[in-house]
This record gives sequence, structure tokens and C-alpha cells, in this order.
Amino acid sequence: MTTFTASAPPPGARAYQLRTDRGDFAVVDAPAVPGIEQRGVALLLPGFTGSKEDFHRMHEPLAERGYRSIALDGRGQHESDGPAEDESAYAQGELARDVLAQAAALGSPLHLVGHSLGGQIARAAVLLDHSPFVSLTLIASGPAQISDSQQQRVKLLHDALAVMTMAEVWEAILAMGPPEEVGGPARGYGRVEQLRQRWLAHKPAQLLATGRQLCVEPNRVSELAAVPLPFHVLSGARDDTWPVTVLDDMAVQLRAHRTVVPSAEHSPNLDQPLPTAHALAGFWDKAGTAP
Repeated sequence: MTTFTASAPPPGARAYQLRTDRGDFAVVDAPAVPGIEQRGVALLLPGFTGSKEDFHRMHEPLAERGYRSIALDGRGQHESDGPAEDESAYAQGELARDVLAQAAALGSPLHLVGHSLGGQIARAAVLLDHSPFVSLTLIASGPAQISDSQQQRVKLLHDALAVMTMAEVWEAILAMGPPEEVGGPARGYGRVEQLRQRWLAHKPAQLLATGRQLCVEPNRVSELAAVPLPFHVLSGARDDTWPVTVLDDMAVQLRAHRTVVPSAEHSPNLDQPLPTAHALAGFWDKAGTAP
């Protein structure tokens, strides 16, 4: 397993391994600020090549609004273990069942949040069993497969992983200028060396399987619309993975609350963490605390 020196958790948060009946998952768990009304608990799922650190700058403002927030690395991501070569372990249904196991281990009704790929995994979990959840927020996560341009980038990654080491692929990604869904945004996360170490910690099979999922995901919005949960579709003002107009249409179909974060692109949680956190908290305030 690749050694990774993670950045320190945000103030008041702690990092640990969450034990579930489907294995252990690395989490950053930030409690609500003591002395104020405790309003709920949120589970935050990162995107493709992402990690729990992508939500670091949102924990504190969420805590100040009364929300405990738990961000995690999914199976085979960063500091959560998983098989290096068995792609079947990363089928969407398996990852969705992981989310239900995480919810069971946390033991609280949860506001579920997924960024990009994490949003599609969150959707799959809710379609399996919505009962642990109070609401679902999709951050820059569209109704079906990613855009043609991003599919080409994922194909390049797939081809590269077939003939190159993870370290060699990282150097190639940097040479291209890392796109959001392939290389991970450098801004807001830390030094390039930290990003490199995070990349090296990912399991190749996880990248191959989830990259393929992003390219073939069917449109399941009609199924999701039948689930009795409040929905929130949040995005930046620009997005080259799912066009903002596509996200607008999805929100209409879901009768979802819609937030567009100014001056943000595919990762509003990194680009504009404070307004993104406030938008989440505002939605949760209205959604309530009971499933």
C-alpha cells in the first residue's frame, strides 16, 4: 500500500478509519460547533481521482451552521484500501452498497452529498435504499455519461494505465495540464507533491472501473425522481464534464432545489467552498432531520 502523508484535518475534525461490515474507510469527521443547535449529519463522497480532502475547507463553515460532516475515501481511493487489479470490486453496485454500509456504521439519518462520480454512486445507493438518508445533493454530477471531451480524456487515462506505471501516468497528466475529472484540481487542495502522492495511493483497478462507469452511465433521473427525498442540484457557473444546461434540466426533472455557485467550475467545493457550504446548509435547514 502506498504511503501517504495526508494534510492535517481541518480545525476540530479528526481522521480515522470507519469500520463497516464491508470493510474500513478513511474519513475526516468534523462535529458541529458545540453550544449551537445541532441540526444534522452529512456524508460527503468525492469524485473521480478525488478524496476526502476535497471537502476540507467546507467542514468548518458547516460546523458553524450546526452540521456534523463526514468526508470519506471510497473503496480503493487514497487512504481506503481495495484490490489493485480486481475491477469487479469497483462495480457501481458494489460502491453503492459501501455507502449503505457507511451510513449504517454512522448510525444517524444522513444528508448524502456526492461530487461528480461520487454523485452517481450516491444516486445508486439511494436507488437501492433511501431509508438512511434525509436528502440527496448532487454536486456537478449529471444525469448520464460525461461529455465527449471528458470521455476522450478518460480513454487516454485507460490506455496509459495499460502500458505505464501510476508514477509515469502522473507525469503525463501534468504535461497535459490536469483536467478536473482526470488529474484532480491542484488549486485548493495543496502542493503538487500532495496531489501526486494521492494519485499514487489510488488503486489502478478503481480508476479503470470508475472511469469506464463515467463513460457509460445510463440516465436514471426518472427512477430517482420517484424516490421520496428532497433533492439538490449544485454546480459551478461553468462545467465541461456535464454542461450547466444539462444540470439545469436534471434539476427540473427532479423538482430539485438548484444552486449555481458563481466563479466556480466543476469543483465548487474547491473553487468556492464557503458559498458552497452555505448553500448546502441552507438546503438542509429546509429539508429537516428525519428521513
